[in-house]
Amino acid sequence: MAKPLGTTGEFFRRRDEWRKHPMLSNQMRHALPGLGIGVAAFCVYLVGEQIFSKASVPSKSAHHHQEQPATSH
Repeated sequence: MAKPLGTTGEFFRRRDEWRKHPMLSNQMRHALPGLGIGVAAFCVYLVGEQIFSKASVPSKSAHHHQEQPATSH
Protein backbone atom coordinates (compact mmCIF):
# COMPACT_ATOMS: atom_id res chain seq x y z
CA MET A 1 0.00 0.00 0.00
CA ALA A 2 1.08 3.55 -0.61
CA LYS A 3 2.49 5.65 2.13
CA PRO A 4 0.11 8.37 3.35
CA LEU A 5 0.92 11.68 1.69
CA GLY A 6 0.23 14.02 4.56
CA THR A 7 -1.04 17.57 4.20
CA THR A 8 1.75 18.76 1.92
CA GLY A 9 1.50 15.76 -0.43
CA GLU A 10 -2.27 16.05 -0.64
CA PHE A 11 -1.92 19.72 -1.51
CA PHE A 12 0.41 19.01 -4.43
CA ARG A 13 -1.55 16.00 -5.62
CA ARG A 14 -4.71 18.09 -5.83
CA ARG A 15 -2.76 20.82 -7.63
CA ASP A 16 -1.53 18.34 -10.27
CA GLU A 17 -4.82 16.55 -10.92
CA TRP A 18 -5.67 18.91 -13.78
CA ARG A 19 -2.62 17.66 -15.71
CA LYS A 20 -4.17 14.18 -15.99
CA HIS A 21 -7.56 15.38 -17.18
CA PRO A 22 -8.69 13.54 -20.37
CA MET A 23 -9.33 16.80 -22.21
CA LEU A 24 -5.70 17.83 -21.75
CA SER A 25 -3.93 14.56 -22.48
CA ASN A 26 -2.84 13.65 -26.00
CA GLN A 27 -4.15 16.85 -27.55
CA MET A 28 -1.48 17.16 -30.26
CA ARG A 29 -2.80 14.10 -32.05
CA HIS A 30 -6.30 15.56 -32.07
CA ALA A 31 -5.15 19.10 -32.84
CA LEU A 32 -3.19 18.06 -35.94
CA PRO A 33 -5.05 15.18 -37.58
CA GLY A 34 -3.22 13.59 -40.48
CA LEU A 35 0.13 15.18 -39.65
CA GLY A 36 1.83 11.81 -39.18
CA ILE A 37 0.52 10.47 -42.49
CA GLY A 38 1.50 13.70 -44.23
CA VAL A 39 5.05 13.62 -42.87
CA ALA A 40 5.41 9.96 -43.87
CA ALA A 41 4.12 10.68 -47.39
CA PHE A 42 6.50 13.63 -47.74
CA CYS A 43 9.45 11.46 -46.66
CA VAL A 44 8.49 8.85 -49.27
CA TYR A 45 8.32 11.64 -51.87
CA LEU A 46 11.80 12.90 -50.93
CA VAL A 47 13.31 9.43 -51.16
CA GLY A 48 11.61 8.86 -54.52
CA GLU A 49 12.84 12.20 -55.80
CA GLN A 50 16.43 11.35 -54.82
CA ILE A 51 16.22 7.95 -56.53
CA PHE A 52 14.72 9.51 -59.67
CA SER A 53 17.32 12.28 -59.83
CA LYS A 54 20.19 9.81 -59.47
CA ALA A 55 18.70 7.53 -62.12
CA SER A 56 18.12 10.33 -64.64
CA VAL A 57 21.63 11.85 -64.49
CA PRO A 58 23.45 11.06 -67.74
CA SER A 59 26.54 8.92 -67.35
CA LYS A 60 29.95 10.53 -67.79
CA SER A 61 30.78 8.33 -70.78
CA ALA A 62 27.74 9.67 -72.66
CA HIS A 63 28.82 13.21 -71.84
CA HIS A 64 32.28 12.71 -73.39
CA HIS A 65 30.87 11.44 -76.69
CA GLN A 66 29.08 14.70 -77.46
CA GLU A 67 30.61 16.70 -80.28
CA GLN A 68 32.49 19.78 -79.25
CA PRO A 69 31.84 22.94 -81.28
CA ALA A 70 34.67 23.80 -83.62
CA THR A 71 36.59 26.91 -82.75
CA SER A 72 37.81 29.15 -85.53
CA HIS A 73 40.96 31.19 -85.27
